[in-house]
Amino acid sequence: MTFQELIDYAIARQASDVHVTVGTACALRRFGKLEILPDAPTAEESKQMILESLTDEQKEKVLSGEDLDFALFANNGFRLRANVYHQRNNIAASYRILNQEIPSFEELTIPVPVQKLIDEPRGLVLITGPTGSGKTTTMASMIDYINRTRNLHVMTIEDPIEYVYYHNKSMIHQREVGKDVDSFAKAVRSALREDPDIIMVGEMRDYETISAAITAAETGHLVISTLHTTSASQTIERILDAYPPHAQGQARTQLANVLRGVVTQLLMPELDGDGMVLATEVLLNNDAVAAQIRDNKTYQIQSTIQSNMAMGMHTLETDLKRLMGSFRISREEAVAAANNPKELRI
Repeated sequence: MTFQELIDYAIARQASDVHVTVGTACALRRFGKLEILPDAPTAEESKQMILESLTDEQKEKVLSGEDLDFALFANNGFRLRANVYHQRNNIAASYRILNQEIPSFEELTIPVPVQKLIDEPRGLVLITGPTGSGKTTTMASMIDYINRTRNLHVMTIEDPIEYVYYHNKSMIHQREVGKDVDSFAKAVRSALREDPDIIMVGEMRDYETISAAITAAETGHLVISTLHTTSASQTIERILDAYPPHAQGQARTQLANVLRGVVTQLLMPELDGDGMVLATEVLLNNDAVAAQIRDNKTYQIQSTIQSNMAMGMHTLETDLKRLMGSFRISREEAVAAANNPKELRI
C-alpha cells in the first residue's frame, strides 16, 4: 500500500487521523476510537509510506534525526496536518485529515452566543479543549464567516497552516511559524504594525505569546486563539500561571479588561456510533466574571456561568445533559467527559 492509497482508504472510512509506525500495523482514528488495520506492512513499506509524504528537504531533516510539523495536500485534494517523529530508533508519523471545505457554524452546531463573539470590535476570544476537539475547525469557521461577510484585514499565525483562505470580502494574510516568522510571539508583535483588524493566533503556547496576544487585544484588535484546557476557569488560570509571580496582579487586570469569551469544546462519539457531536462550555465576560478574574476568585466562575444561562452561558455538564436528553450521546461517555461527573449522576 502506498501513502496515497492509505489516505484514500482513511478518507473512505471517515477517519480523522492516520498513524504510521515503521515495523507495526497502521491505525486510523474513527469517531474518537482507534482502529488497528489488518495486514501490517513490512518495516520498509511503512518507512516508504512516511517518506512519500515528505519533500526532499524534509526527508533529509527526518533521516538526520529531526521531528517535523507541517501541512500538505494529498493527491485527492485533501489537506493533511502531519507530525513526523522518532521512536525506538525509527520513524513514525501522524496525519490529521482536514475537511476540504470549511464547515459553517450551523454544520458544526456552534452555539449562537459563540457566533456573536466575532462581532466584537476588539478583545480576546479563546477556543479551548483537548487535542482533537475541533478547535482549529471552529476558528476556521469563524475566519471564513468574517471573510464572507465583512471588509476586514485578518492576520493568521499558524504552525502549520491548516486551512487555506482566499480573499473574499476580507483580506487574509497567513503566516506560518518556522517558515514566514520565527515564533508566535514575534508574529503577533509584528502584526501590530501591519494594520490588522483581527489577529488569529493558532495556539497560545507560552508566556511570550500570551503576553503579546493580550497586548494586541488591549490596543484595539480582536484576537482569536486556542489553549489546551478543559474548562473556562482552567483556561483563565492557565493564562495567569504563565506570568511570573510579580506580574500576575497586572495580568489579572489586563485579562479582565480584554477577555470577551471562552468556548471550551469536546467532540463526543454519537450514540449510534456513526459520527461525532459537539459539546461546549461557554463563558461570556461580564462585570461579575471580570471582578472574579481581577480578585483571583476563578473558583467562582463555574457558579457564575450557571447563574447566567439567560445571557447565553452554560457549563459543559449542562450541554452534556442536553445531548444525553436528546439521545445523542451515552451516559457513560458524558460522565467520562464531564469536569464534574456528580452533576450527571442523577
